[in-house]
Amino acid sequence: MPRLNYPTPILCVKDIPRSIDYYVNQLGFEKNWDWIEPGSDEPGFASVGRDEVGLFLCRQGQGHPGTWLYITVDNCDELHEQFKQSGAMIKTPPTNYPWGMREMHVTDLEEHVIRFGQDIDAAPQPVRRANA
Repeated sequence: MPRLNYPTPILCVKDIPRSIDYYVNQLGFEKNWDWIEPGSDEPGFASVGRDEVGLFLCRQGQGHPGTWLYITVDNCDELHEQFKQSGAMIKTPPTNYPWGMREMHVTDLEEHVIRFGQDIDAAPQPVRRANA
């Protein structure tokens, strides 16, 4: 049977260079490539990636504004600190949810929402201090 690989969501954006800049400088992705449409001076399609996650960015041609994505992470709190330092648009800080996940929500320039989550059992446990 043919093997399936990871999906690559396509996010609709208004400005590819601006979106690449946000994903690289605020969310820690790398620019993989961009494609300039014939007869245009600006890219109409691009790819960014981080670790095993890849995203396509399409200038107003594919996808819908306000798309939600879910990306699993091995340390939600550490990623949250990184995002706070970089100036990412954090919608919801790390929170434990009844379905057993610790998640935070981040938005991009087009108000796409990315939910980063980890299994609560794998989340770092709070430090308990003895009474002094």
